[in-house]
Order: sequence, then C-alpha cells, then structure tokens
Amino acid sequence: MDPDRQIAAVIFDLDGVILDSESVWVETKRDFTEESGGHWKQSAQWDMLGMSSIEWSRYMHDELDVPVAPERISEEVAARVVARYHQHLPLLPGAVESVRALASEWQLGLASSSNRNVIDLVLDEAGIAGCFAATVSSEEVPAGKPAPDVYLEAASRLRVEPAECAAVEDSSNGLRSAHAAEMTVIAIPNKDFPPERDALALADLELDSLEKLSPERVEALARQ
Repeated sequence: MDPDRQIAAVIFDLDGVILDSESVWVETKRDFTEESGGHWKQSAQWDMLGMSSIEWSRYMHDELDVPVAPERISEEVAARVVARYHQHLPLLPGAVESVRALASEWQLGLASSSNRNVIDLVLDEAGIAGCFAATVSSEEVPAGKPAPDVYLEAASRLRVEPAECAAVEDSSNGLRSAHAAEMTVIAIPNKDFPPERDALALADLELDSLEKLSPERVEALARQ
C-alpha cells in the first residue's frame, strides 16, 4: 500500500461479511435446481461465489440444466432468500456495531453480489440502511466479482477515488475484486468458504472477526 494513501470511505461486502449467508444462497440455489429438474454438482457452490445474479442464473441454466429462463431463476431464488431472511436475518457478530462505528468516521458504501431487493431488505431489517451513502449490486454493473466493476461503481457513487477506499471482504473473488479496484483491502476470511491463499495475500489487513474492525484499526491501517 502507498504510504501516502488516505482513506476517505469504507466499502463493505454483504454476504459473508455482514451476513452469515453464503450457506443460505447455496441451499436455496441447490433446492431450486433439484426441484425444477436440473442437476446440482458439488463444485457449483464454489463456481458461483462472487457471481452477479445475471451470471449465476445463467450458470444455473447452462451448467446445471435448470429448465427455466435465467431472469426467472434469479427472481425465484432471490424471493426464496428474502422469505428466509424475513424468518431469520443471519447477522454476523459485530456487524451492526462495526457498521455504525465506521459510519461515524467515514462515508460507507456497499458492494454486493446479492440482488438489489435482497440488499435493501437486509439493510432495512438490520437498521443500518441509513449508514450507507451508496450501495451497489453487481447486477447493476457489467461484471461480477472478481472483476473490479462493483467496487469501482461504489467509489464513483461515493464520489471518491478508488485508491482512497478501504474494502472489507471475506472471499477469494471479493478480495481479488477489491484489489483489482486498487483499494486498501481488509480481509475477514469466511470460515465456511475460506479464501485461497493467493487471494488472502492481497489483503493489507486480516482480521478473524468483524467485531475487531474498529475505526482505530482503519486509522492505523491508513497510517501504515
């Protein structure tokens, strides 16, 4: 990291950082695949990590033989996820506290692979929607993670340079995406879907829990 770099904004991922939700998405996609007559394969959960809804719905149609149009796959899966979140929102420990603490010091953005309606529901239900100055779904940009598009768009909406942003990520594709956007990268590795070593090596800071992500940590990182 450039020693003269300043941090003007912090951009969070959603799934695996704020929400313990990767398994929810995997189970929902698998159930939909099998119920609709497709053929689930074990590698699918890894293949789809970081994909936008446009990309993973096309993957389910083309690679898992789901006999439904990709647009409907995306809508149906997202609707099922929303229904599960209405029953129980799987917030990770320290998520709300960390978001609110950092929002008191910096502009916050969100760069997520989740569908737009899922993002809005989660932030509203968690009571933190007002903490974010900009939120972006990767379905709103040309390519999902590991491409940098969703992070670059978040920085653009925040009106800050990407190099002045810190990104909080948990997965291989997320870490690669934030690094490709030339942001300071904070890794909080997902315990169920741990990032690959080469992706984790791209992080400027690694923490084992969001509970440890404080304004002081970010400030210290900016001074390194």
